[in-house]
Amino acid sequence: MYKNKTLAAVVPAFNEEKLLSRVVGTMPDFVDHIVVVDDRSTDGTAAEANRLMGTDKRVVLLSHAKNQGVGGAIATGYKWARDHDIDMAVVMAGDGQMDPADLPRLCDPVAEDGVDYSKGNRLVYEEAYRLIPKVRFFGNAVLSFLTKIASGYWHVADSQTGYTVIGLRALKAIDWDKMYRRYGQPNDILVRLNVEDMRVRDVPIRPVYNIGETSGFRPRQVLWPISRLLMRMFAWRMWRKYMIRDAHPLFLFILMGLSLFGLGFLFFLRLVYLWTSQGQMPEITLIILLFSLTLGLQSFLMGLWMDRDKNRNLR
Repeated sequence: MYKNKTLAAVVPAFNEEKLLSRVVGTMPDFVDHIVVVDDRSTDGTAAEANRLMGTDKRVVLLSHAKNQGVGGAIATGYKWARDHDIDMAVVMAGDGQMDPADLPRLCDPVAEDGVDYSKGNRLVYEEAYRLIPKVRFFGNAVLSFLTKIASGYWHVADSQTGYTVIGLRALKAIDWDKMYRRYGQPNDILVRLNVEDMRVRDVPIRPVYNIGETSGFRPRQVLWPISRLLMRMFAWRMWRKYMIRDAHPLFLFILMGLSLFGLGFLFFLRLVYLWTSQGQMPEITLIILLFSLTLGLQSFLMGLWMDRDKNRNLR
């Protein structure tokens, strides 16, 4: 137990036969359960987990019949923790990239301050730019900014970190069967937590790379799908939180802003057509274009400001 709270470590594992023993072997003594979720690995991950069960009674093995992605593996572990009324659940990846020394600082906000979800932040570490591969650092920074908008948690960054601790209240509030299954899982969960008015806090942690892990992260294949996910989740959060649950004027500001942006884009296309086909640039079209974009931007930013103010206590 950690400060009188039961703690389970969820270890999503896909082809982590070589590093799994290191993850389990370095798990702090205050962790009560080590839930290894074998995501249909093609190597000896399941066999290694079974071997570890014989040496460490805390180890529990859950196996997927088909590969579900890292998000699916985490969801399976979370449901196990929820169903067993575990007070806190931490995600410790099977690739060994999460330093156990950082775990107490991640647990403290949930165990002591009533925070529902604490997450690591590698970007604020003083040597982060040197330790994190440059492409991943830039991609993470871009996605972190977009996630601030989509989730409403403007005080958090490093949206792609998976080193997190979640409390029982949040475990029971989220429908884990609906959570995104792939690399957008950390972004998706932040949006869902915000809709449930859960408190989220960043905790600085040290980045860990080049320890033999194999990364499936491909910026060109990940940035656009996650950005598209964030746009969809932003729209869902606005509708769910500010229309269905609590009618709030900021929804109208956001809707008007996006509508005026769309109108401005249509007039921009018309202006381009007239200029290229007839060599004309009608003043009225230009005026409507500028008016729509300006008013749309102001309305959208006002909605974001109201959203930030609404969520200022969720930290």
